[in-house]
Amino acid sequence: MERDGDSMVSEIPGGVAVSVLASAGASVSKVRGVHGGALKVAVRSAPENGKANAEIEAVLAAFFGAGKKSVRVASGMTSRNKRVEILGISLTTALAKIEAVEV
Repeated sequence: MERDGDSMVSEIPGGVAVSVLASAGASVSKVRGVHGGALKVAVRSAPENGKANAEIEAVLAAFFGAGKKSVRVASGMTSRNKRVEILGISLTTALAKIEAVEV
């Protein structure tokens, strides 16, 4: 896993930013591991009216142990490739949680 430059996880003031590959319309909402330099997140919601983005935020809040209001899709609102900011966790904690799901 890259840890610098254009990496999957980077440190931001107060937390981390994570590159996410979103998959909407899944049977189960969960983090599915790492794919192509991004954290793959599957959600049940359809990608309409921000429903999938809201569900991605909720799934990642639970995954990283952060408050729901501490997670937001910062870019890629209409794309499968997103940048999600998670406040209140360290880079070390984020990397440990991601490494635990890698297959």
